[in-house]
Amino acid sequence: MEAVDFPLRGEHITLDALLKASGIVSSGGAAKLLIAEGGVRVNGEAETRRGRKLRVGDEVQLGANRVRLQAE
Repeated sequence: MEAVDFPLRGEHITLDALLKASGIVSSGGAAKLLIAEGGVRVNGEAETRRGRKLRVGDEVQLGANRVRLQAE
């Protein structure tokens, strides 16, 4: 699946906030659970820190969903 571009406002966004803002998950609680279970990958590597700061150029994957951070 092709990555969806997400315009980043500011310097960074946390992983859990990105999952919610991009619509991949419906709530912060769902994001927290999926991240804790190791189901989310950042730049190809499993990430379990929901507060991970993401910056322009980072790519997040959850199943078939991929989001790439772009400058606004």
